[in-house]
Amino acid sequence: MESTKRQRLERLFGDMGEKGEVNGVLMAAEHGEIIYQAAFGEADLSKGRRLTTNSVFELASLSKPFTALGVIVLKEQGKLAYDDLIERWVPELPYKGVTVRQLLCHTSGLPDYMDLFFEHWDRTRIATNADVLELLIQHRPPVYFEPNENWLYSNTGYVLLAIIIERVTGQRFADFMKESVFSPLGMTDTRIYNRRYRWEAIPDYAFGYIYDLHSARYELPDDVPETNYVVFLDGIQGDGTVNSNLTDLLKLDRALYAGELVSKQALEEAFAPVRLNNGETFDYGFGWILEANEGKGRAVSHSGGWPGYATNLIRYIDADRTLIYLSNMEQDVEFNQAILAAAEQILFDLPYDTPRRPEQRKLAVVDPGLYERYVGTYRLDDSEGGGEGTAAVVLVEEDRLYLQITGKVRLELYPANETRFFVRSVPVEVKFVVQDGEDKAEKLVIFQEGTETQAVRID
Repeated sequence: MESTKRQRLERLFGDMGEKGEVNGVLMAAEHGEIIYQAAFGEADLSKGRRLTTNSVFELASLSKPFTALGVIVLKEQGKLAYDDLIERWVPELPYKGVTVRQLLCHTSGLPDYMDLFFEHWDRTRIATNADVLELLIQHRPPVYFEPNENWLYSNTGYVLLAIIIERVTGQRFADFMKESVFSPLGMTDTRIYNRRYRWEAIPDYAFGYIYDLHSARYELPDDVPETNYVVFLDGIQGDGTVNSNLTDLLKLDRALYAGELVSKQALEEAFAPVRLNNGETFDYGFGWILEANEGKGRAVSHSGGWPGYATNLIRYIDADRTLIYLSNMEQDVEFNQAILAAAEQILFDLPYDTPRRPEQRKLAVVDPGLYERYVGTYRLDDSEGGGEGTAAVVLVEEDRLYLQITGKVRLELYPANETRFFVRSVPVEVKFVVQDGEDKAEKLVIFQEGTETQAVRID
């Protein structure tokens, strides 16, 4: 059976690799034994260096399970409690009544720090966690909701967890994670690494690339206006910036089964869905997304996405199977999901659909002077219970049109025609509605996954 699975994986991914449809590394394992692992494509375009199965990738938000694990270690040592209020450890923060548990589970309601940096930061400087804290104190943006009233994915929460770890231990976050998490697990190729902020030579490092539609080639995100925020946000830790490889991620997987670093009882709590104040539950634990499937059992997983990187670790904890996929050359999100789905089906000896890589979209020729009629602030019709809804800001920089939605990274809008635009690598389109005789758009419509969301101009 195992050899059949290996053969099916080799056939599928070998074919995709030969066609250049996949650029990354994949591992599938059962009971800790590797069924299949392979590397496809480039690690460094400037040097023509190829990926290997030992290549080190930035994990992006797949870092969050590690930050959570660091907190669990401290809790088991009796140095903090999940129900500690953040003001115990970060008293200067202007938000009170939020617990460590709520930071872990994304139920804090705290504002996202990225909005603050896009609006207030000197982009010639590389920000650190101290700067995140300073901007939150200085500008005090409103919370999204009261603690544990709702669930909303929060990068801010995991930055604060890194700050709390430093204050509890008196160590730098990177040093604590190395000494208390990575080294005890034998994860010798894993570290907290901020490439632009504090460079170091890492053998077999996989640089992340995006496809720039303007130049029609793959580029480092540092060099593309839409994504160059990777530079000025590079010193921030806790929500991302763990760097690792296939071998070390499998070591993490096995250690969690064995209860090597933290107790199995602690992991049971970490893998339990969060319960909101109203009694409802949400399928997220301490840094892990929780799933259950009748044929595959329970799974805990996390993914990461950052310009140039897409990362995935899925642990099927009932079946003791593991799937890891790390990519360093941006591709369509739905295609990435199809790759994972096919590998998962093979891992469980089920039929699968062959992933089909979509063609790269091309830009329409549009006069950038038209963009001024779209510039402004719009209010998304996404509120419940009579709320105000979310702000969407459209702006122009250097003849490029951008959309900034509260709590999200800024996205460039690429022209399909004069009024309709698309977003790179995700299935999202935006249409601007301009009435005859008017010089400004009255609203925009966002099309995503078969749904339409309207936003009316408010400025």
